[in-house]
Amino acid sequence: MPTDTNNNLTASDLEKNSLLYREFLAEREEILKHKWIESEKAGYDIGFERALADWIVKHRPKWRRWRQQMAQREEAERRKEKEKVGAA
Repeated sequence: MPTDTNNNLTASDLEKNSLLYREFLAEREEILKHKWIESEKAGYDIGFERALADWIVKHRPKWRRWRQQMAQREEAERRKEKEKVGAA
């Protein structure tokens, strides 16, 4: 994908910085943590697919709600900071 001459960001940079990609990476990290915990409990490597299915059923909805709440809080903080800077 060609880059705009006025913009130094590459397609790869945009991909890595996109919200969707960051959410994918965060979710994958949680699944890998779950895999490690469940493998330790079982005494053997349960595998990524089993960990993925188990995590989706047991934890994904709550984790996503938590992520959304955190994003909303961060956005509110950014708005407050902008208002402070604008008022100064």
